[in-house]
Parts: sequence; structure tokens; C-alpha cells
Amino acid sequence: MSNTLVIHQQSIQPGCQVMIDLPLPRLTTQTQVTMPIHVIRGKTPGARLLVCAAIHGDELNGIEIIRRLLKQPVLNQLCGDLIAVPMVNVYGIIHNTRYLPDRRDLNRSFPGSKKGALAERLAELFMSEVVTKCTHGIDLHTGAIHRSNLPQIRADLDHAETLALAKSFNTPVLLNAGLRDGSLRQAATQAGIPMLLYEGGEALRFDETAIHAGLQGILDVMQHLNMLSAERTRKPAPTEPFIAHHSQWIRAAGSGVFSATRLLGESIQRNDVLGIINDPFSSQEIPVIAPCNGLIIGRSELPLVHEGDAIFHVAQLGIDHE
Repeated sequence: MSNTLVIHQQSIQPGCQVMIDLPLPRLTTQTQVTMPIHVIRGKTPGARLLVCAAIHGDELNGIEIIRRLLKQPVLNQLCGDLIAVPMVNVYGIIHNTRYLPDRRDLNRSFPGSKKGALAERLAELFMSEVVTKCTHGIDLHTGAIHRSNLPQIRADLDHAETLALAKSFNTPVLLNAGLRDGSLRQAATQAGIPMLLYEGGEALRFDETAIHAGLQGILDVMQHLNMLSAERTRKPAPTEPFIAHHSQWIRAAGSGVFSATRLLGESIQRNDVLGIINDPFSSQEIPVIAPCNGLIIGRSELPLVHEGDAIFHVAQLGIDHE
């Protein structure tokens, strides 16, 4: 990749730190909207890492992760380039919603189109101005509203370079996740850019554990890419991550008030009782039974459930057969 970097017709030289306000389509009030792009270029050539957050406008942990990342003194000795975008879906941030004003999901609109809907235009702009100019990427996410995720990396673990990148993030769980049509990860992969998707915490909430793990993971990836000095202070390496090639949601068998007995990050065995759904109008209780061996990587935070609601997300340990 060329050592030249131009974003929004602005050339950024090695050794410079700048913030670029990338103009987006205006609001209906004609208010100008911009996407903030932080660029830190090391004096020495190296990898060019994209770290982005809030593709879904209600997923806030990544914004705080990037804020803390940009304050790290170690970036003053950066090799290569860091491009950090704390708010990709600025429209969703304004309204505290996952989606764009046209109710489209930006993360199902890549690689986008200059002549498409708002979501497609935003996706195309982000791809052309930012993503395709990078060598690697980390896309920061959280669980949905009222759902918490254990810190985890989702990536194509069958790709050797991506697997090494995922392991270097040092989360407790790596999930071999297929590429979703229209996702940033799919578009980046097709452009030859290894991309990790980090999940941690819950929408519209700050989760300190997920924020700390995300920040530390990014710094560890940067060290893996030789962007940071080997002398950077590190904690002892954690144990080998739980690598899962399959996962499934456990759904409520009935409606009622749900009381969980197992927590995020707990290992479970097939037929374990994970909680109870109580009928508030009778004494009936419906146990929630684990259908497989695995690890709880996501769970609902709402005690009120309807039949069919997703309660626990389990990363499976192998494939269980009847």
C-alpha cells in the first residue's frame, strides 16, 4: 500500500495527527452533518489500522473505547497509521437508534452506492474515503437493546491472517462467524482487508468491562502488527481463548417472568438448568434447559419474556448430537 494518505481531498503526511470532518448528507433542517475521522500517522511506515464504532447508532461502548485509545501516550511512537472513526452512523447517534432515518441498517448496506438510498450513500462514502485505504480493521459493536454480550471477537477464523489477528486481541471467546450480506466486514473482506468485529456490553449503556477489554485488545492487535513498541507494558498473556465454530440462541418455551441462574461467561453442559420462567398468574414454572455444551456469550437483560424470545446466546463446544 502506498504511503500516501488522502481523505476528503486532504493529504496527511507521515508524523502528523489530524481530525477530518467528512461531510454527510444534510438533515431535513439543512443542518450540516459530518463524520469525525481521527488520523494519526507514524513517521515510520507500517500497517494502517482502521478502528470504527457506532455503525449502529445505539452501540456506544466503541465511542468510549476510541476516546480512550486516542489518549494513549504510546501512540506518539506509532509505526504505521491509525484511522479512528468513533461515530460512523452519526444520524443514529443523534436519535439514540440503531438505524438511519430511513430505517435502514447501515451494516446491511455495504459496499454501498453513490446513487442509492441514504444508507447506501453513507456506506459507499465510508468505503471509498476510509476503509479501502487501510490494511486491517476492527469494527466495534455491542449487543442489542436489553441484550448484553460477553467481550468476544467474531471473524473468519478459517483465514490464517485473520485468525492470528483475532487471537492477538486476547478476548476470552473467538467466534467463527460467517459473512453477512451487506456488512462492513463482508465488504472489507472482499476488498482484501482482514476485519475483526468486537462485541461487548449492551446497547445504550457503557460497560466498563467491555470498554477495558476492547481498548486493551486494540492495543494488543497494534502490537501484533508491529505498530507499537515491543516494550509497551503488557499484562501476562491470558489462557488460550475459547474458539467456537457454531453458536445458537436459546429461546423461551413460554411467556412469563424470567429469572436467570447462570451468568455471562459461564460454561454450561447439555441439560443444565439456566433459569426459570415463572407464570405470574399461577404457580407454573418453565425451566430453561441448555441444549448443548458451551459458553454463555450473550443474554437478555429483560426479566419479562414472551414465548420465542431469545434469552441466552451460547457458543457451542463442538457439535452435539442426539
